[in-house]
Amino acid sequence: MLKVLHEKCDPKLAQDKKLPYTAYLVEYVDKENGEDKVFYDITLCQKQVDMFDHYYDKYKQGLKSFKQTAGQVNPKQWNPEPEKKPPSKPAQRKRK
Repeated sequence: MLKVLHEKCDPKLAQDKKLPYTAYLVEYVDKENGEDKVFYDITLCQKQVDMFDHYYDKYKQGLKSFKQTAGQVNPKQWNPEPEKKPPSKPAQRKRK
């Protein structure tokens, strides 16, 4: 399973310690307006081989490197979008 959190992002986002420790910063070269340009993605994966397969199939020789981010959160406890509780209704008064 591979999930891309940030695509073509600033590599400084990988310094966030609130990311899960299974997050990786991927560096690759892709063409933009006919020029080769370096891009970065932050991805989540359980196995590095899944990440390698995905990016190698997509960019071939453009894949440069991937390294673990500074994330320190357990992936099971990480939630990028906390659940929003619906607004509570005021308590109704009992009729006599």
